[in-house]
Order: sequence, then structure tokens, then C-alpha cells
Amino acid sequence: MSTTSIALNRFGYGLRVREKAPEDPRADLLRQLREFDPFPGPLASRPDSSGEAGELLQMIRRGRRERNQNAGMMPAMDAAPNMTEGAGRGPGSRGNRREELLAGLPPELRPKLREAYGRYRKDVATRVNVAVASSTPFAERLVHFWSNHFSVSANKPGAAFEVGNHEFTAIRPRITGTFADMLKAAVLHPAMLLYLDQFQSIGPNSIFGERQARRQRRQGNGRTRGLNENLAREVLELHTLGVGGGYTQDDVTELARALTGWTVPGLSRIARFAEVQPGGAAFVAVAHERGVRRVLGKTYADTGARQAIAILDDLAAHPATARFIATKLARHFAADDPPPSLVARLERDFLRSGGDLGSLAQTLVSAPEAWQAQPSKFRQPAEWLTSVLRFTGVDALGDNRINGALRQLGQVPWGAPSPAGFDDTADSWAGPDALLRRVELAERIARNVPAGDVMARAKAAFPGTLSANTSQLLSRAESGQQALALLLVAPEMMRR
Repeated sequence: MSTTSIALNRFGYGLRVREKAPEDPRADLLRQLREFDPFPGPLASRPDSSGEAGELLQMIRRGRRERNQNAGMMPAMDAAPNMTEGAGRGPGSRGNRREELLAGLPPELRPKLREAYGRYRKDVATRVNVAVASSTPFAERLVHFWSNHFSVSANKPGAAFEVGNHEFTAIRPRITGTFADMLKAAVLHPAMLLYLDQFQSIGPNSIFGERQARRQRRQGNGRTRGLNENLAREVLELHTLGVGGGYTQDDVTELARALTGWTVPGLSRIARFAEVQPGGAAFVAVAHERGVRRVLGKTYADTGARQAIAILDDLAAHPATARFIATKLARHFAADDPPPSLVARLERDFLRSGGDLGSLAQTLVSAPEAWQAQPSKFRQPAEWLTSVLRFTGVDALGDNRINGALRQLGQVPWGAPSPAGFDDTADSWAGPDALLRRVELAERIARNVPAGDVMARAKAAFPGTLSANTSQLLSRAESGQQALALLLVAPEMMRR
């Protein structure tokens, strides 16, 4: 790969149709960091869906109470249905499956769930269309990298209203800020609190926890909610220190205690106690576990909502965090097995700059290891689709088509199978079935866009990189449409 092609495709999402390649690739990448707009038009005009999750949860809880009062008269309501279910089914069955799920729920809940799923689909489409139209694709790639690092899922009740907010408001504005600020914004966002069940974690010795325990003893029944360690464990294992980062189970439990009280707004039974926090979350002091906490050998005073924030600040500055983040960033931009020298270079910058993500991105751009000529990364499905749409000039695509294409490819944003996010190595995406799906979609796209001079376009999009084999295949194609379809699944488009 040439230097220009690496800048376009490894760091970005490829050349847009009718766009010219940069004369100075490295300088252009730095320009993109300076000129990145966190809130372009489609995001600036996007309806505010914050607070909707709490309303949906309230409706679910009311349904559960009614179910308990009328045992056997209602379907289970412990969770809303997975409205993204059916991603692997035939195109005609997905809507029917959603309707089947909705049909089993109380009538008053169905419109709100339809609204939640509609918001999610629109946010997925907005995310893709913004990246396709962007003049700063390197910055968009950084947004998507960090969004996957702090992975959330729409498959939890209410989360479909918040996953878009999480990326658009917690991640996008902070890609050149500090890691500490992004960590706090992402971890304490309603989408994360919902996804990892933090919103219902209660300190056993909190005022609310003790009151709940007394009520249970009097009544002799009921289910007591207590401490939930999900978020604390993922913060240590996936967001900061990483596996082997030096934390213990005691650290997980202590962080979980510090996080108690952080919840989502809109829950009526705690509304009078809730203190609204920056970023859209709420803090309920009466549910917070009282007392000092000790995490990684350091003691933290009982300062209410600030206690967890102080711990997150220290985790963001920990040497193990620097190493973990440097490794993930190098793996995403350089190679599945990242060069140790690049990891060390990024780690040093992280520690020197105090986790300045803008400085980290600049160090990545200047690192020779990131500019190795051999294609080193296999494009994930969503990456590939974004690059294809930029190349073919298909922009502002509708919600149904974008969501359908991503489902076909097997990677819908905010739908990773675990809190670890989508895997970032070729083994997860280069199987025969996955490749066949790309071929089918490439043929469909090629039939519906002007082909033009495919050879000339290919040379412009992959300057100094187009192989003799690909050139030969394009020259032998029976039509412009066939040549375009072949190019969309050629190695140059599949790898970066």
C-alpha cells in the first residue's frame, strides 16, 4: 500500500466519490483531528431521547406489579423483548418476529417499545450516514473505536433510547480530550448504567437498602435488590486496567459499592431523591453504600457521587490502563498482533500526556509502524459498508436499507454479543459465510449505482496500491456493473 492509500483506508474510511486524495497524507490526518465536528447537521437536529428510558422502565415495572396481582393473566415482564432479534432470519421475517414479541405484551407497552426500536434504527442509520458524508473520516474511525471500547447494547429494556446518545454525546465530543473525561462520561452514562444493570444496584447498608431489608423481614416475602458488580468488573477488566492489570475481587466489590446510587432518571419511586448529573444520569444518595472505599490500595472518602468519580480518575491514570489502551489502539490501526514497539510508543505518550487522546492520535499518525506497506487489517463488516458507500456515492441512505445491510453482514452497531464489544481481528470476520454475504451485497449495490470508469476510480481510491490481479479482473469484466461489484470485494477493499 502507498502512503496515500494507507492514510485513506487504514486510518479512514476510504475516498469519497468525486473527492481528491490528499497531497500530504500525514498532514491531512492531523487536519482532520483539528476540523472534526462532533455535532454535524444530522446529529445537531436529532430529537432528544434522554429520559425516555426511565419512562419505559416505569411502564415495565407497572406491568410486573399488575402481573403479580393477577398471577397467570399476563406474560412475563422481567424484561422487554429483544427488538433486534431476528437479525439472522430472512428479510421478510424480521418485522413479523418483532410483532410476535410485541403481541405477547400489554397493549399500553407496545407503542413505547415500537418507539424505542424506531429510535434505535434511526440512530444506526444516522451514525452510518454521518461517517459516509464526513470530510474527517479518521476522526469518525476514532469515534467508532472508542464507542466499541465502551460498548453498550440496545438489547436491554430502555437502552434503545440511549445507545445513540452514548456515542453521540459521551464519545464524539471527547475523542481529542482526555481519557479520564471520556471514561467518566461513558461509564456513568444512562446507556451503560442500563446495559450493565447498575441502575438497580443498591448498597446493602445504604438508607434505602436497610429500609428494604426491614420491609422484607416484616412481610416475609418479596425480592430484595442488592449490590450489582457488573459495571465495576467491566470498568476494571474492559475499560481500564485489562485482564491481568493487577486488580482483585475485593477491588471489584469496592468499586461496585462506590458506584451505588448512580442510576437513570425518570424512575418515579426514587424521583424525589434523584440528583441529576452531567451526562444525563442521576444519583440517589439514599441508595449509595455508606463508608470509605479502598481500591488498588488507595482509600477514598465517602463523598457520595464524587467517590466513584475519584476512583475512575485514578484508574484512568494507572500504568496498566496506559498499556491496555495502547495495545487496543495499536491492534485496531496497525495489526491483529500489534508491533510491541508501537504499543510502547503509544503507552509512553499516554503516560506522558496524562491520557491526552488528541496527543495519542497524533503519536499514532507519526509512528512508522502504522505505515507498513503490507495490508495488515481485515475490514469489519460495518467498516466495509461505510467504505463501499463512500466509494459508490450512496449517501443519506434510509433507515431500512442501512439496518438491513448491517444485519445481513452480521454487525449492527450497539449490538455486540458481550460488553467486550465487537472483536477486532480477522478471525472473527473472514469466514466463508461472512465473505459470501459481502459478495451478495456488493452485487446488489453495483446494480443500483452508476458504475462510471471503474478502473480510473479504483486507481484514485487506492493510489499506488491496485494490484495487477485486481486490474486484470476489472479489465475483463463484462460490464461496468460487474467490474464495480468485483472491486467492492477485491482485496484492496477488504483489507486496509
